[in-house]
Amino acid sequence: MIVHLQNVDPIDIPALVFPALLDTLIMVSIVMAIVVIVGVPLGAIVHNLAPHGLFPHAHLHRVISWVVSIGRSLPFLILMAAIMPFTRFITGTNIGIAAAVVPMSIAGIAFFTRIVENSLRSVPPELSRVARASGASSLQVIRTAQLSEAVPSIIGGLTINTIAMIEYSAIAGSIGAGGIGYVAVTYGYQRFDHGVMLATIVVLVVLVACVQKLGDTLVRLTTPHVRGSRRLATASV
Repeated sequence: MIVHLQNVDPIDIPALVFPALLDTLIMVSIVMAIVVIVGVPLGAIVHNLAPHGLFPHAHLHRVISWVVSIGRSLPFLILMAAIMPFTRFITGTNIGIAAAVVPMSIAGIAFFTRIVENSLRSVPPELSRVARASGASSLQVIRTAQLSEAVPSIIGGLTINTIAMIEYSAIAGSIGAGGIGYVAVTYGYQRFDHGVMLATIVVLVVLVACVQKLGDTLVRLTTPHVRGSRRLATASV
């Protein structure tokens, strides 16, 4: 017997979609905070363990790179299913925002670690050598000569990572994590409610566009020649 579920009244769609959007924003915000806190230092460590780094160690660099590559290579749905026992151990559940944060964080950290590492590779090594010759410690060199110069590139990568986490949150929502993905699957797909599906698509497109616009603006403002132009403009006033 086929059961036909009643579609959501168009008037009620905002009341359904906007709370889900809030759940998605909370989910992605928590994940990105974890990603930045872990991914930036881990990316700096991987970069400086390489032969050209501040403290080269071939074996350790190979091990960490291998682990990061595994986390980055697995499709998110497979990763989420594979670590369900670990997720349950950490959060006590396999559904809801808390359960989604664990696999999203692992995937995001692996992705962002590579972004930070590649961003640091673009920094001229002469800057690190000059800072080291001036008596700076390894931590000071990483902070002032490497990360500070790579800020625009890191922000650009962070923007891409955030958009990926929005996409992952939609996937996580399809198995009960909540958010826009849950609404799209439960009300839009399973009930064949095209109004809800269209609303979730529009919300996701607008959200991604806003994140991209904010990221592009921050990259432009932190690019050295733009910072210099702003300082000159301020000094001339």
